[in-house]
Amino acid sequence: MERCHPLKLFLFLLLSTSFFAGHVAVAGEQFMPDGVLRVCSDPNNLPFSNKKGEGFENKIAELFAQRLGWKLEYIYFPQRMGFIRNTLRFKLPGERFSCDLVMGIPADYDQASPTRPYFHSAYAIVVSNEKATAGISSEAEFLALPKPALESMKIGVQVQSPAALWLMQNGLLEQAVAYPMLNADPEYYAGQIVERDLAGGKIDAVLLWGPIAGFFSGRVNSKPLAVIPLHSVIGNQLDFGIAMGVRQEDKAWKEKVQTLIDDNQAEIRNILTQYHVPLRDQPQTQHLTLTDSMQNKK
Repeated sequence: MERCHPLKLFLFLLLSTSFFAGHVAVAGEQFMPDGVLRVCSDPNNLPFSNKKGEGFENKIAELFAQRLGWKLEYIYFPQRMGFIRNTLRFKLPGERFSCDLVMGIPADYDQASPTRPYFHSAYAIVVSNEKATAGISSEAEFLALPKPALESMKIGVQVQSPAALWLMQNGLLEQAVAYPMLNADPEYYAGQIVERDLAGGKIDAVLLWGPIAGFFSGRVNSKPLAVIPLHSVIGNQLDFGIAMGVRQEDKAWKEKVQTLIDDNQAEIRNILTQYHVPLRDQPQTQHLTLTDSMQNKK
């Protein structure tokens, strides 16, 4: 199955009533790490993390370890359903927890105790900066393209995501090229939609979570690409705050992590910028109704 970032799981399963139906074990007394920063991570999930330490979560973890003067260690597990249970909350009898910090979770995630958000981003549409979409730099400009141009497009989207609802709200569902949110191939990653299908001309645009859209668009050299963040509308949130997560009971450790975030916000933002993450100061809701949104098609 595809290795998915926790945020992706949260977003992709928004419409599912069975989201995180499982339970995790109840932890015991509070624990404060000392001398080793143990991070729960995915071994192959760029731009977030990988075993080579090439993701932005890896770089932020390195920054924290340096500030603390601690050794940095990772516990790797594919980030899909069961990730928290098998990492942050995994503990054999008589032993310590496997790891103590998840570097990226939704700000309202309930399977761990989230810090305050350390960045905000949004779903984005990636288009080729040529032909019909040359010079397009905003969501409004994309939706204002001539009707024949929009109707001829093939737009990649991962099913059961807010992006799929965005297509429906804007009358573009017929243009959708569906991609699964999970994949049986362990080497598959969502960025392939940009690197392979969009760059190769199989599709004309793709809707992806912002950090993925920005990072993989930056790796394409065969054609110019534009990354256009989307705005939330009533009934469809498209921008989200991202936090770090610890165990619910580890309040002192959470305070320490929050201090690290607060004291290093400029460095964190610089790292995210280097990875072409579309950043917003905070989640923004553009107060449009479904009817308002559909007016763009007339």
